Amino acid sequence: MQRMGMMIGVKPGAIAEYKRLHATGSAEVNALLSACGVRNYSIYLREPENLLFGYWEYHGADWPADAARLDKEPAIRAWLGQTDPCQQPLASAAPGEWWSPIEEVFHLD
Repeated sequence: MQRMGMMIGVKPGAIAEYKRLHATGSAEVNALLSACGVRNYSIYLREPENLLFGYWEYHGADWPADAARLDKEPAIRAWLGQTDPCQQPLASAAPGEWWSPIEEVFHLD
């Protein structure tokens, strides 16, 4: 199992929409994530900085392959078409980076 954390900004005018989308969610997207080994997935919002922190545990053998599979799924692409307009990359994001990976520096089971 691999723990993964990532951050991105959320546009101030889009916070309510982002929360609404996730309150109703997508059963198809959730099933696809689960099928690709994503478990224990949470997204947290920090206001007033408007930062999203995402965390999940990957229970698989090849994250790049599973991520590529997810990227090709029409339901995932449709979901991102709704959520991506609410987000903005961090000022420190690498070129082309959307959600920025963050380093785990401590964990307690």
